[in-house]
Amino acid sequence: MYQSFEVTSTPQFGRDRTSALRASFDELAIDAFLVPRADEFNGEYVPACSERLAWLTGFTGSAGMALVTRAEAIVFVDGRYVTQLAEQVDGSVFTGGDLVNEPPHLWLGNHGAKGLRLGIDPWLHSGAEVKRLEKALDAIGGSLVILPHNPLDRLWADRPQEPLGAVAIQNVAQAGILADEKIAKIAADLKAKDIKAVLIADPSSVAWIFNIRGADVPHTPHPLARAIIYADGKADLFLDKRKTGIEQEAYLAQMCVQLPPSALEETLSAVSKDGGRVLVDPDLTSYGLASIIRAAGGVVVEGNDPAKLPRAVKNSVEINGSAAAHLQDGAAMVEFLCWLAQTKPGTVTEIEVAEKLEAARAKVGQSMQNPLKDISFDTISGAGPHAAIMHYRVTTESNRKLEAGELFLIDSGAQYINGTTDITRTVGVGTVSEEQKRFFTLVLKGMIQISTARFPRGTRGCDLDPLARIALWRAGADFGHGTGHGVGSYLSVHEGPQRISRMSTQELLPGMILSNEPGYYRPGAFGIRIENLIYVRDAEPVEGGDMPVLSFETLTFCPIDRSLVIPELLTHDELHWFNDYHVKTREALMPLIHDHEVKAWLENATLPLEY
Repeated sequence: MYQSFEVTSTPQFGRDRTSALRASFDELAIDAFLVPRADEFNGEYVPACSERLAWLTGFTGSAGMALVTRAEAIVFVDGRYVTQLAEQVDGSVFTGGDLVNEPPHLWLGNHGAKGLRLGIDPWLHSGAEVKRLEKALDAIGGSLVILPHNPLDRLWADRPQEPLGAVAIQNVAQAGILADEKIAKIAADLKAKDIKAVLIADPSSVAWIFNIRGADVPHTPHPLARAIIYADGKADLFLDKRKTGIEQEAYLAQMCVQLPPSALEETLSAVSKDGGRVLVDPDLTSYGLASIIRAAGGVVVEGNDPAKLPRAVKNSVEINGSAAAHLQDGAAMVEFLCWLAQTKPGTVTEIEVAEKLEAARAKVGQSMQNPLKDISFDTISGAGPHAAIMHYRVTTESNRKLEAGELFLIDSGAQYINGTTDITRTVGVGTVSEEQKRFFTLVLKGMIQISTARFPRGTRGCDLDPLARIALWRAGADFGHGTGHGVGSYLSVHEGPQRISRMSTQELLPGMILSNEPGYYRPGAFGIRIENLIYVRDAEPVEGGDMPVLSFETLTFCPIDRSLVIPELLTHDELHWFNDYHVKTREALMPLIHDHEVKAWLENATLPLEY
């Protein structure tokens, strides 16, 4: 079992824990405290011992932040989590805030009391975030207080232990490039810029650079570790030896010195002495780490993590591995969807469906000798009104049956050694309304527009985002999340810097893998999302064109529910894409399926649509 389904309800402890936190304010000489949904590694997924936001408030989403003042307690979330927040936190204690349009630093500037002293744990906030907070507090005559300890940790009596997940070697057959080549490239760049060393604070970058994977956090196979790479080509890796065995340590010894995490502060101080210039990514590195460099007399050189862009631009081995993983995942999805189509409305629950999909992935992985390592995130399994909650997470309490006339949305993914998958399909349960079909078709039109886009080099994610929304905009509708996020190579299912969204200014480069997932959500009624993974590639020359262009290649192959499509709403080109996609899906997946009943379902599910 890769996902557990626990009973959750509106927490009754929020008031007591918030009161206990406020009781520490006088001793700490603060008027407010900021609680991010983060650990000291600034990752999306955090170990149980770092789930401070959930412990305090009850909110379990993957993005959020709480601001507790002497008089107020606000939990800031983005559009994905508004409904979940209302269901999970005690509304008599916490109010909701807007993490996108008025995040904590803007809220403080607009509403903070004059002279407010804000306390933070410096290990849980990046340098960039601290700058924003300081600027906001300066505007109201306030001050930022760097606390010596996190007050929540002293209140959390049964806080779990730090994780010690085993580390595995990611062989070059999957990585494509040897670790020592990556280190040498980073070192050469440092030398050219007269920088003594770089602090690698992002565990996914550590995993990618050293070609290792870990098991410290749910669903993301990186070890919680940091590294320092020097301009002379040497490297220190701060990785607990309780996570490695003889084989892993012998492998790492060829390219670095493995040191305990407790040695990081001393080593970083030594590098920084006498004005040592150390490269730090301010968006990925905690303020506490940057403070160590400055305290030792070093110079913090702010710049991008040198692994961030190379990690996003997949090499041919990683692309081919991802393609193979998606075919395997597609075969599992087809087996699952065939089973789902045979169930009678009102007989299966959201949890049963999610468990069935995990079992199908495990079964197909075993048969293809490429085991399912984990799911890549907690499966979103939402029926009827639950599908309208963008990041709905079913619990034993919220679990409901799939009833006739509803739409069912399942957003899921898998981790295989050769790739990370993420796919969403929305299917009809019995006969659904024409209104639901209309919006399904509008969402499909947006998904096709991204799939077929041709664009010049230099195009950013924000430039393409409107393509996914135009059909919905014309109908007076939209969706409250980005169109696509970056995806790693047997790493995080949410990877930057590439995105397709209103806010993304990152140029899209060949080799980047992204999701393509427009949607529509009518609260209390139904929700729709259709998602494939795609990657950027050089497009075939356009006849009569003046310049080379880029395009997307689809990685995901799985039928899209044709019963929900109104063909008359599709253009000729869109209908051609839909039918061609199903031909490719049938041809790609049929050889991987051995059950005659599943083969017959796939054949029927990929029949062409006609006007």
